[in-house]
Amino acid sequence: MMRYIGKRLLLMIPTLLGILLLTFTVIQFVPGGPVEQMVSELRGKGHGGQEASGGGQSIYRGQQGIGPDRMREIKALYGFDKPAPERFWLMLRGFATFNLGNSFFHHESVWTLIKEKMPVSISIGLWTLVITYLVSVPVGIFKAVHDGSRFDTLSSLVILSGYAIPSFVLGVVLLVLFGGGSFLQWFPLRGLTSDNWAQLPLGAKVLDYLWHITLPVLAEVVGSFAVITMLTKNTFIEEIRKQYVLTARAKGLPERKVLYGHIFRNAMLPLLTGFPAAFIGAFFAGSLLIETIFSLDGLGLLSYQAIMQRDYPVVMGTLYLFTLAGLFAKLISDVGYVLVDPRVKFEGVKR
Repeated sequence: MMRYIGKRLLLMIPTLLGILLLTFTVIQFVPGGPVEQMVSELRGKGHGGQEASGGGQSIYRGQQGIGPDRMREIKALYGFDKPAPERFWLMLRGFATFNLGNSFFHHESVWTLIKEKMPVSISIGLWTLVITYLVSVPVGIFKAVHDGSRFDTLSSLVILSGYAIPSFVLGVVLLVLFGGGSFLQWFPLRGLTSDNWAQLPLGAKVLDYLWHITLPVLAEVVGSFAVITMLTKNTFIEEIRKQYVLTARAKGLPERKVLYGHIFRNAMLPLLTGFPAAFIGAFFAGSLLIETIFSLDGLGLLSYQAIMQRDYPVVMGTLYLFTLAGLFAKLISDVGYVLVDPRVKFEGVKR
């Protein structure tokens, strides 16, 4: 086991380096980099850096009339006075100590920005994760036990219909119906808390937070029910048809004990092993459209703005953290599968 974990940890290094190198290389060819934007602003032309190549490496036409000394200062300001390989190496050295650098446009460290935006994404992600599992797993089990029944058919129709509706479309509908649109004004239009949240007592703070988070979470969670529910149903049906279940029933065991004492443990393996990745995703996966619709300033909106503004430290810093978290989540899932099911062994690993 420890040998396998050590190998996986070593394999993370080239995987992470490959993703960072590929993204960094692509960035060099994206037009409208920060140097071009600064030159354009100095000449009063807005953000019209479409004629330049990315990364501040080529000559932007708008720089005509700007002296070479000024251009060197602008490039040095954003670190583009160094060649690309040196900049990549300096970035890796910083990432090794989790120094993600400073944003070009927010004038804050990337770590500070992530910590500021993460509560919004965590709120949406964790509530979506918890509600999805609490609802989908029992419904999936009930559907498996009553496979082919009217409940199974109707619930599948409802769940798949919700899955077919994009979360941002549902978010708009919820705002129109319950957010003060053309109908009811039961929930706020924007934000995670009210403006006077800091002055509220503890109980009122909790209620205010839940009041604000209801519509965004509802828009996210409806589409998430289908995957977990159908996965739970299918795995339970597969286990129900196995020989050991028929043997347990032949011995006269109560149906409830067969279901929860034998089937449940084996059928839940795919869900349990996928939970670490889902849990990590709840912390880092920001939904851009949901955050935009409900005016929630989270990681999804931060990443989108960083890409549009060519804020490369934010782009690379968030990519580094997300990739690292995803790799560790995958490792935890694989190790968890072995711990939950002793029948599974890694090839060539002595336990």
